[in-house]
Amino acid sequence: MLDIADLDGDIDIDVENDRAAVAIVGGKLNHLVGNGGEVLDALQELTRLAVQTSTGDRSRLMLDIEGFRSGRKSELKKLAEEMAEKAKSTGEEIRLKPMNAFERKVIHDTIQDLGLSSESEGEDPDRFVVIFPN
Repeated sequence: MLDIADLDGDIDIDVENDRAAVAIVGGKLNHLVGNGGEVLDALQELTRLAVQTSTGDRSRLMLDIEGFRSGRKSELKKLAEEMAEKAKSTGEEIRLKPMNAFERKVIHDTIQDLGLSSESEGEDPDRFVVIFPN
């Protein structure tokens, strides 16, 4: 894709949590992230479809461009920690704003690590996480 669009960038391939992780860095590629990661999400889906077409297997590949997802992951972990503390201190469930699947997974994983529980409610694109005080 980078060659076709005549864009500079280096590709780093890794495995995280039994999932292929592809990171593209080193170029002026922020326009491939888009507003809130919308373009990145679309590119990730296209990449997954290309892998599935080539291998015949469904891919759970995670695509990151210019560190957007890794930065967003840090922000979401901090949000989850703050909201978990709020749920514990108030004894009430906390409803977060709608998020994409990647963002919800980060929240769920962090909440679980903190010993609380959470679940997703609603339908995409308005699906959101509810954090429960235990």
